[in-house]
Amino acid sequence: MAITDKNTKHKVKTKEAFRKAFIKKVEEVSGEDFSESTTRHQYEALAELVMEEITAEWAVNNSRLHKMEEKQIYFFSIEFLIGRLLKAYVNNLGWDTMVEETLDELGVDYEAIQAEEHDPALGNGGLGRLMACFLDSTAALGFPGHGNGIRYKYGLFEQKIINDEQVEVADIWLKNGYPFEIVKPDKAVVVKYNGDVRVEEVNGKMQFIHENYDPVLAVPYDIPVKGYRNNTVNSLRLWSAKPVEDFDLSTFNQGHFLKAMQRKSEAESISQILYPSDHGFEGKLLRLKQEYFFVCAGLKRIVRRYKKHNHGSMDGFPDKICIHINDTHPALCVPELMRILVDEEGYDWDVAWDMTIKSISFTNHTVLPEALEKWPIDMVQKLLPRVYQIIEEINRRFINDMNWFYPDQVDRNYSMAILKDGQVHMAHLAIIGSHSVNGVAELHSKILREETFKDFYAVFPDRFTSVTNGVTQRRFMMGSNPGLKTLLDDTIGTDWKKPGNMCSLEALLPYAQDAAFCQKLGDIKHANKERLAKYIKETQGIVLNPDSIFDVQVKRIHEYKRQLLNILHVILTYNQLRSNPNADIVPKTYIFAGKAAPSYVYAKEVIRLINVVADRVNNDPLVKDKLKVVFVPNFNVSVAELIYPAAEISEQISTAGKEASGTGNMKFMMNGALTLGTMDGANVEIAEAVGMDNVFTFGLSDTEVYNYNTHGGYRSLEVYESDSRLQEILGQLISGFFGESAGFQMIYDSLLLHNDTYFVLKDFAPYVDIQDIVSNVYRDQKQWQKMSAINIAHSGIFSSDRSIEDYEKRVWKVK
Repeated sequence: MAITDKNTKHKVKTKEAFRKAFIKKVEEVSGEDFSESTTRHQYEALAELVMEEITAEWAVNNSRLHKMEEKQIYFFSIEFLIGRLLKAYVNNLGWDTMVEETLDELGVDYEAIQAEEHDPALGNGGLGRLMACFLDSTAALGFPGHGNGIRYKYGLFEQKIINDEQVEVADIWLKNGYPFEIVKPDKAVVVKYNGDVRVEEVNGKMQFIHENYDPVLAVPYDIPVKGYRNNTVNSLRLWSAKPVEDFDLSTFNQGHFLKAMQRKSEAESISQILYPSDHGFEGKLLRLKQEYFFVCAGLKRIVRRYKKHNHGSMDGFPDKICIHINDTHPALCVPELMRILVDEEGYDWDVAWDMTIKSISFTNHTVLPEALEKWPIDMVQKLLPRVYQIIEEINRRFINDMNWFYPDQVDRNYSMAILKDGQVHMAHLAIIGSHSVNGVAELHSKILREETFKDFYAVFPDRFTSVTNGVTQRRFMMGSNPGLKTLLDDTIGTDWKKPGNMCSLEALLPYAQDAAFCQKLGDIKHANKERLAKYIKETQGIVLNPDSIFDVQVKRIHEYKRQLLNILHVILTYNQLRSNPNADIVPKTYIFAGKAAPSYVYAKEVIRLINVVADRVNNDPLVKDKLKVVFVPNFNVSVAELIYPAAEISEQISTAGKEASGTGNMKFMMNGALTLGTMDGANVEIAEAVGMDNVFTFGLSDTEVYNYNTHGGYRSLEVYESDSRLQEILGQLISGFFGESAGFQMIYDSLLLHNDTYFVLKDFAPYVDIQDIVSNVYRDQKQWQKMSAINIAHSGIFSSDRSIEDYEKRVWKVK
């Protein structure tokens, strides 16, 4: 139902119409007079009004989709970190001014209403957030792009810090329901696990029949993806696992109460949490179940819809459908689509293989060997018997072809196998079964071509391309930094806000020299710092100094991302202040946030170290306001929207050659923070865009890291013995300096006994030097704001709108 002014002949959204509709809806959901309503009632009412408006457009878009007039893009991803949607919907509808002014006049707190929405716990970090940005941009640009994933009941986990340590508790994001999803039980499909495959000949063709399987019902929940002030509404489809028979009454009546519930609990476990621990067999098995679950369910629905509007045929499928694999988790799309085409649709293998390759594209997101998925062959064979047979045949044909074309490179050919060393190599499966393989930054793509997948690149050079990641400015600048948005509008006009047009921010460059503009830019940053400081005081009781530099590192906690390097430098600064409390230093606030995987013991030790150091530093009266350290727990999209606008230094200090791209670096940049980082991932392209004078870089290059890893020659003990600062700091980690029970022997040993795998000690001195340079530049606020303005002006190329346009041109070819 559109909110309209009934006194006009056409639909016009007005404050008065909205005011009446809102009050009426609040009273409907609460059953009480508006004056008695709670913030929760107001949230539910606004959410319903938003959905009524969007679903009308959604129906029109779905009707067009069903006709298959355009090529459809389907993003298959294990994560979709979408964040809160209410404000995004309001902004994309163009209701923002109307809603804000009306609620203010009614005495209703719009921010409190937004806070009623629980962040959907559907992702971990950059992988899931990238998919959410891509969904936003495809809709904003009017492309038909849809998501396909899992509706986790509890998501990853809610992170609490107790006694300085990470503690994981269930994130019950659905406890109050979710108003932005529509369940479609009539579109549920059956996913089959285990069982046997029987072969019989029918009319001269081999038929493969899957029998005695364990069925699980996949029930779809659809969330609308509203384009920015256009008529496009795409869909994010999330699948929930249910038993085919909800309750075994016969078994229950026989007194076997727990057994009667077993089938239900086993089925529902598939969509319970994101990334169950895979250290044991059962955890690995559950992860594999999850990956097949959303692949099988998603492909079944796509195929069913396509056939319905193509006269029951799958002919022409690659011309109308692109299945985009986000990392290796959905790599089973390759054999599952082959299974459908060969077993269910009757295509010959070669025809089906050609259709599969043309339909599937693959984005790789890592160069870390441990992140390139592999599954035990016997596990895949037992859980997915027919799918494994197809993988086996794909592998056999591929190796035969390689040995035919390259008979003198048998060892090389075997190294490219999907099945080897008792494991199924999912990245190999995805590359072999796709028509396009891309990295997510220029450096990452270069490493894929020349190192990680160099043998595949030699065979399939035309398949490899590069598309640098991007982030949506509609959430991470326009939505989260309204002061900056208004300043940009007032300074260069509003064209930059049009989808696909963010590069017009370059019109801001002349204003980087304008003292009045730079002063306004600094005032906005200070206001954002005060807002974040208020949040941290309210949630953690820590009082921050908004006049200090806000130096921020927020991302997943991992050794290669080197939060450890950052906190070692904090300890150095603390030691200097202990020696000379009156030292003339620029006050600094170090802000950390991020989750460690529950089973990643080392990363959790780094979190403990950060919190132990924070406790010591923040409670030392000698330090005063010159140094503060904060670990913000449970980092999610909503917290990120407070942190990015307030940051002044963007810590991007991964070991060179290890970070595929990064997207946090882009969010920081478009909010005016300056990058302090290694030349890694998209940092390289940020530096190229803004110029080396407007970033702070340090450390080993990716080539130097590669040479050390390949040829040796690095001894961390030598670095330690030549630097008295490191000797003091590392000694403090094990001496009880931070408390009797606060020893960090594991970290100490990793740096000295295990030769510092990620070159923390090697890059320590250059990192200290660049931090000193940063502080000196910050003293000249005119220069700092100039650099900040230049970063904002060049941030347009890191919009996900540009990424999607690149994918369209290089991979999908929608037009």
